[in-house]
Amino acid sequence: MSALLVAADRDLARALEGALQAAKCFEVLSDVKEYPSEQTLEIRLRQLQPDVVLLDVSTDFGEAERIMRFLSSHQPVVRVVGVSARNDPGLLVSALRAGAADFLFSPFEESAQKEAAAQIKRLREPETGSLQQEFGRVIAFSSAKPGSGATTMAIQTAYALRRVSGKRVLLADLDLLNGSAAFSLRLNPTYSILDALERSDQLDPALWGSLVVGSGGVDVLAAPDEPFHGVFEMSRLHEVIEYARMLYSWVILDLPAIFRQLSMFALSEAEQAYLVATPELASLHLGRRAVGMLQQLGFDRDRFRILVNRTNRRDGISTGDMERIFSSPVFASVPNDYFALHKAVTRAEPLPPDTEISRAFEQLAQRIAGINGKDKRGSAAVVEQKPVLLES
Repeated sequence: MSALLVAADRDLARALEGALQAAKCFEVLSDVKEYPSEQTLEIRLRQLQPDVVLLDVSTDFGEAERIMRFLSSHQPVVRVVGVSARNDPGLLVSALRAGAADFLFSPFEESAQKEAAAQIKRLREPETGSLQQEFGRVIAFSSAKPGSGATTMAIQTAYALRRVSGKRVLLADLDLLNGSAAFSLRLNPTYSILDALERSDQLDPALWGSLVVGSGGVDVLAAPDEPFHGVFEMSRLHEVIEYARMLYSWVILDLPAIFRQLSMFALSEAEQAYLVATPELASLHLGRRAVGMLQQLGFDRDRFRILVNRTNRRDGISTGDMERIFSSPVFASVPNDYFALHKAVTRAEPLPPDTEISRAFEQLAQRIAGINGKDKRGSAAVVEQKPVLLES
């Protein structure tokens, strides 16, 4: 059973992890060394999706109680097992009243661990026993340096996924300050992602249909026309994304720069994230910083991949060079076909299908969808291509 350990008492954490390894009832996915904020905890939960939180309740019960209150309203439900360095009946009762499903104390005997695991399993059975709907996959695009072409990647990948899979695709522009996907596609949406966030608890097919605008077989949920500097609860964004999963096979998130708070939360919601960089020195430098940050935050390397945009044989830097800079493999690259892009943008025409850049997006979509180029669905072949962006 997978677990997230939250323990401010490091001696307690070490003793518990040693006992857990011996009993093999719980597998600790990550060890949080202090009581986290709700926002940090939310990101870790979305990222790791643990079955249970093992929570230090003896170091600071007030902080532990705050976390248990937060977890009690979290969706999906995450159970809590309180852990303590001592057998304190009063603390046990307080923890159970605050929402803990069970309680473990030093020396964390194997029989007690097994009983706690069995209790968690019993509580989880009603949740997992019902029929599960097949949900769509969330794919996020971001960059470390603005102007690297993440929006271009998101737009063209959305249309390419529609072509190669024939399935429903949503493109959601989550850049609340500088989102430009709708503008680049010559769309004039009445509503934006802000309207979806505001009514996240009321979403239904009729309302959703009024929030999105169709473009070449892809639904677009636009960014606001005016920059939004306000705040909103991240749980609302989770609700919007989860609702979109029910309607679409592919949910493409166009994110602002990776270092922003909204981007980090959205990445934790996505099955796959793509970090877009260019061969430009500043982009490579910031990309390396972003890779390091994601790894420090616990994102597995399989969860995010590097896309290199605007490659040119005259760049003087090879894919191998860039992989050494990032300390991570380059998943795919897109050539710098300035003339095809410029014509597409200025004339609002599709990318010519016989160009190298168009083929690059097609191959990228096939890899994302797990489709062999020879198995491409004929029924999905005729879908209007849309203009791309030179920047953003």
